[in-house]
Amino acid sequence: MAGYKILQAEKQGIYVLKFIGEIRLNLCSTLDNLVESITQDPQFKTVVVDLTETEIIDSTTLGLLAKIAMAAQKQSHFLPTLISTNPDITRIITSMGFDKIFIIVREPASRIEELEEIPVLRASEQQVRDKVLDAHKVLMGMNSRNREEFKNLVRALECEEPG
Repeated sequence: MAGYKILQAEKQGIYVLKFIGEIRLNLCSTLDNLVESITQDPQFKTVVVDLTETEIIDSTTLGLLAKIAMAAQKQSHFLPTLISTNPDITRIITSMGFDKIFIIVREPASRIEELEEIPVLRASEQQVRDKVLDAHKVLMGMNSRNREEFKNLVRALECEEPG
C-alpha cells in the first residue's frame, strides 16, 4: 500500500514529472537518480513538475527540484514549470524562493499522457544522508532565508559524515 508515486514522460527534451501522494525522504535516491539521468540527457531542455496530486513534499525533494531547475536554466535557458493547486504546497515552494527558478502555475494541466511510473530505488542510510545533505545545500544556495533555515541541519549532517 504505497502512499506515493512518481510518473514521468519525455518528448523532444521536455520532461514531465508528476508527484502523487507523500513525496519525502524515502524517495531521495530515486529522485536524485532521475535528476541525474534527465540532466545528462543531451536533448534535455526543460521540465514540467506537476504537484497537483502531491499531499506532502519535504525539503530534500525541494532541493532536488531546485537542482533540476538550475540545470534546465543552465543548459537551455528555459525556466521550468511547477504546477501546484494545493495552497499549502504553493506556500512552501514560494517561501523557498522557487518563484525565482520556476514558473509556478496554479491550475492543473489539462492533459498529461504517456506517463510511466518511476521504480523506487533502495538506498543505504549513508546514501540517503548524502542526498539529503546535497539537496539542502542546493536550497541554501538559493537565498539567505533558506541558508539560515537549513544551516543547522547541514552542519549536523556534515558532522555525521564518516571520515
